[in-house]
Amino acid sequence: MKIYYNILLAVSLFLFVACASMGTPDGGPYDEEPPVLVEAKPAIGATNVKTGKITLDFDENIKLVNAFEKVIVSPPQKEMPEIKSSAKRVTVELIDSLIPNVTYSIDFGDAIADNNEGNPYEDFAYYFSTGDVVDTLAVSGTVLNAEDLEPIKGIVVGLHSSLEDSVLTTLPFERVSRTDSKGHFVIKGIAPGKYRVYALADANSNNIFDQKSEQLAFMDTYVSPFATPAIRPDTVWRDSLTIDTIKYVPYTRFQPDDIVLRAFKEEFYSQYLVKSPRDSHNKLTLYFAAPNEEAPVIEGINFDNDAYILENSVNNDTLTLWFKDSLVYRADTLLLKTTYNIADSLGNMVAKTDTVYASAKRRWAKVMELQNEKLEKARKDFLKQAKRRDDYDENNPPEYIPPVEELKVRFTGSSSMDVNKTVSFMFDEPLISLDTMGIHLSKKVDTLWVPIEHLFRPDRDIKKFNLYAEWRPDETYLVEVDSAVFKGIYGGVSNAFRQEMKFRPLEEYAVLYLDIPGTGNNAYVQLLNKSGSVVQTERTNENRCAFYFISPGVYYLRLFIDENGNGKWDTGEYEKGQQPEKVHYYNRSLELRALFEYSQDDWDINSPLDKQKPLEITKQKPDKERKKMNRNATRKF
Repeated sequence: MKIYYNILLAVSLFLFVACASMGTPDGGPYDEEPPVLVEAKPAIGATNVKTGKITLDFDENIKLVNAFEKVIVSPPQKEMPEIKSSAKRVTVELIDSLIPNVTYSIDFGDAIADNNEGNPYEDFAYYFSTGDVVDTLAVSGTVLNAEDLEPIKGIVVGLHSSLEDSVLTTLPFERVSRTDSKGHFVIKGIAPGKYRVYALADANSNNIFDQKSEQLAFMDTYVSPFATPAIRPDTVWRDSLTIDTIKYVPYTRFQPDDIVLRAFKEEFYSQYLVKSPRDSHNKLTLYFAAPNEEAPVIEGINFDNDAYILENSVNNDTLTLWFKDSLVYRADTLLLKTTYNIADSLGNMVAKTDTVYASAKRRWAKVMELQNEKLEKARKDFLKQAKRRDDYDENNPPEYIPPVEELKVRFTGSSSMDVNKTVSFMFDEPLISLDTMGIHLSKKVDTLWVPIEHLFRPDRDIKKFNLYAEWRPDETYLVEVDSAVFKGIYGGVSNAFRQEMKFRPLEEYAVLYLDIPGTGNNAYVQLLNKSGSVVQTERTNENRCAFYFISPGVYYLRLFIDENGNGKWDTGEYEKGQQPEKVHYYNRSLELRALFEYSQDDWDINSPLDKQKPLEITKQKPDKERKKMNRNATRKF
């Protein structure tokens, strides 16, 4: 009985203690240390190595994170190396035969991490030599998209000791790296000497520029790697917010470490006719795969060339034939030839002719049948309504006259207009006639509408016309259009309409004046909104330009140097040694307020290119760094 009582007492005490200490028992501090390399075979920095199989042993179980993306082997390998992890070991097997007297480097980045907490072994690089010397020099920098200075992630960056201009098209890289999410690269294991540096979006993984569709970058000069002793600060944190101490640590600085490569795609298009739909009998559209410098030539086979009106896009990559001759568009199939320029195997432009068989979706007989059914239904509805009137005479019923088809007009004027915006009329089809005498423009003076002078001019788009006048801020205008002023090529007639337009007062705008040394008269400056889209564009004159009528908000600035004076940004061409035209960003945002005039004269276009584009409008954001969590700083033990 006494034994039973003692057992019961012990159980009760255990339950009491357990209830008094709720939660998970403390298992000690978190593991926040990365794995430690215990042994490497062959040893790091070994010379005269004859085997391509490497083993790396660590002090704890590890895992590989995105090894295919992060691990870089140099010299580049034709056959993909086998990289595996198991328990505490990483094995690498180079399938290619080893090259004599060469330093091999395997840059893991932060691909190796401990298996439990994921603490990365950062910036780990393994290297050995097949000769007597290990080469240790390195170069580093950034690759940016030449057109918008976006960092390019994952592009290959390589070196050539051959300084020939054509080496990128004939020989594979000797040493390589790949950019991270910031566009940054480091090429390691370099021997002293002169090198050319390239970047290549290598579509077929042969480390040669052999496809015009591949993005590339090149330097106009060569680099000579070197190393110097240096000192850098090393911050010791007490916790996530408090600095404990700052130490200054000696290290070896490998240079150049500020290379900037501007990557681009050459203007090479595989030109061809993509499709030629004929969605309706009177409209045929030709879609081309790329822009045409000159508009393709159209030659009708079963119709004359004066039977249509041609509408072409700005880049001549879309042509629309509006058939105005009913004898032509009634045909169920139209035949034509189109001749345009393509590049041959040597890059020379030659003419190519395609024959187009354009069949309508519906046969003309079916179209007329549907139209007649619609017309007959409208006639019956008209008579049904007429019979309900008191004056209806069954012996003399009223005649049904089909209404004239309305030509719809889209007018851009509104009750809140910007002074620098164009006032336009837009139509769904080309016009066959218009009567400008039926377009009236008045300005409100006190309570009266006073007629003012104006111009009505066609736009480049054949279905668009613009209304020009001396628009003034904080003034109200009235646009009145008589009926039947506009007539489409298919008989549609416009209705009368009137629209008041109120232009915003100057008090609602900001003005921005820019003085940008080094731009002269050949730079185009673009005002960008928060999404990076162009709001306004101005050309510099003696290093200066101005933006007027800016709505309040946050803006950014970009410019390009128009070196050939054609009014647009131009890409580069490797064979000619031609770099893309330079693009620059103002390195911070501008918050512009109404009623204010701003002057900016601190835009240094010669500042480091990779530091110019503000992060807010950079689409390629840096990856989140995998660092120690420092959870022990706030944990109580």
